[in-house]
Amino acid sequence: MTQDQVAPAPAASSPPHDPSHEEHQYLNLIRTILSEGEHRPDRTGTGTQSIFAPPQLRFSLSKSNPEGGEPIPVLPLLTTKRVFLRAVLAELLWFISGCTSSLPLSEAGIKIWDGNGSREFLDKSGLGHREEGDLGPVYGFQWRHFGAEYIDAKADYTGQGVDQLKDVVHKLIHNPFDRRIIMSAWNPADLKKMALPPCHMFAQFYVSFPPGMKLDEKTGRPSEKGTLSCVLYQRSCDMGLGVPFNIASYALLTHILAHAADLHPGTLIHTMGDAHVYLDHIDALNEQLLREPTEFPSCALSAMTGAARLLMAGRRMSLRSLDTSLTRSSK
Repeated sequence: MTQDQVAPAPAASSPPHDPSHEEHQYLNLIRTILSEGEHRPDRTGTGTQSIFAPPQLRFSLSKSNPEGGEPIPVLPLLTTKRVFLRAVLAELLWFISGCTSSLPLSEAGIKIWDGNGSREFLDKSGLGHREEGDLGPVYGFQWRHFGAEYIDAKADYTGQGVDQLKDVVHKLIHNPFDRRIIMSAWNPADLKKMALPPCHMFAQFYVSFPPGMKLDEKTGRPSEKGTLSCVLYQRSCDMGLGVPFNIASYALLTHILAHAADLHPGTLIHTMGDAHVYLDHIDALNEQLLREPTEFPSCALSAMTGAARLLMAGRRMSLRSLDTSLTRSSK
């Protein structure tokens, strides 16, 4: 994703300083990278400042309802810069669909994968036999068909490989205490077939319950509604552009899964490996650091409901309805 694909940052404002605002975790990490980061070359030739395995970032996915009742869903969408939310949602639905071509996204006006699917990039990456837009067995393929033999973006993979996403939903509903509620996009056997290996690569889900919760004697299932949290491991973390996008994406995914399994949304925990700032992002980030965060938005249920229904039915998201879904959810 390039700088010109993100809307301009909002004008600086002067909201009151709230040191407890969760966005300060992100901002403080950038400060640490800029002041203490190691200068490292990278595959793009731009150069980065980098630190390894910084403290986890934790984001609440709900807040108490002042009127009582169900907690209010919250989306940790960073407020000190504009994050391309329509692209976040589009890409997430594209992952859920299992699609591996960048063309449906591009046709919906989302260009974030165009570079990696271009003829020039595929030829340069040793994937010249692929049609333009065919990214190989990237995220969605691994989520829905892990272990299947990849042919091309047009093949029908129904029933092939492990549908990790469907397995996650099944466990959340039927065995929420399972310690193996895991989804991995990192498949070493497929890495050379991918236009770009996964940066955000591993997620584990955990359902917590209120103290004193009892199991139903007949079903053995919890008698009270649980709370779903997600821990994400990301090996390569572009702090300026990628990480704000990834935070919002996995927050939305957790909301969708919570909705599908009738759980409350809990916490997103972001664990990073190589956390870096590209040298040509430093000026923009220094400007961003001058801004004060404002309240995170609440999260509309419209997109979550549609995706959750398809997951429950064991079906893939239709990319033909992608633009309609995005229009409805962005209103």
